Amino acid sequence: MENQNLTEKDVKKLNSSKGLSALLRKEELNYARAIRFVDYEKQLKNLQLELIKLQSEVIEKGGRIIVIFEGRDAAGKGGAIRRATEKMNPRHLRIVALPKPTSDQRTQWYFQRYVEEFPKAGEIVFFDRSWYNRAVVEPVNGFCTIEEYNIFMNQVNDFERMIQESGTQLVKIYLSISKREQVKRFNEIKNEPLKQWKMTPVDEKAQELWDDYTVYKKAMFTKTNTKNAPWKVIRANRKTEVRVNAIKHILKTIPYDKNREV
Repeated sequence: MENQNLTEKDVKKLNSSKGLSALLRKEELNYARAIRFVDYEKQLKNLQLELIKLQSEVIEKGGRIIVIFEGRDAAGKGGAIRRATEKMNPRHLRIVALPKPTSDQRTQWYFQRYVEEFPKAGEIVFFDRSWYNRAVVEPVNGFCTIEEYNIFMNQVNDFERMIQESGTQLVKIYLSISKREQVKRFNEIKNEPLKQWKMTPVDEKAQELWDDYTVYKKAMFTKTNTKNAPWKVIRANRKTEVRVNAIKHILKTIPYDKNREV
């Protein structure tokens, strides 16, 4: 994007603190990218304000909301959740990213450890991966038996129906990343000392098992994309777009008074 193609509005964006910061983030100057980032930051701020309105209403009315984020490794689930929650009241929300089950938990009903994390009145819980581990990650990696997988698939729709009938609202988001983008992000993680902890043995096998993940993902959508608890699939190759679109979907799905003051 050449200088002479910049409008007065573009120049104003670039001269802002966020614009200058975006412009200087990389060695090569890229005006178009910097302008997109300024627009993204403004849009994100407006959407975060709407999330505060939504949360205020949930607190007032004693609502209960579960938002689950699923997707392949490195799809940006954690980043999307952080952008959604960073301006909200932390006393009335929780982010749940459960580790592998303990020996005791492996003897329990599969859904039990997730139920224990469900929201109380006035609370929103964000799951960074959820019970859907058993639909895709576990069978692909051999962490469950075929029988356990089949039992899960037979129970999950009734489980979610009970969640909703009990008065808890459920939002299901799946972030869809391309194979090329996934390997690109894996390489970035490996080369960044502050992020290397993110790579797990499961991540290391993700590219090799890509097609297996695809088979189980399709089966999951076929079985669990129900009228009462549908999936929202969001393309996740561009991080800024996925964060904006995820928040938009939450705001669209959960009714709230858009005219309330905060």
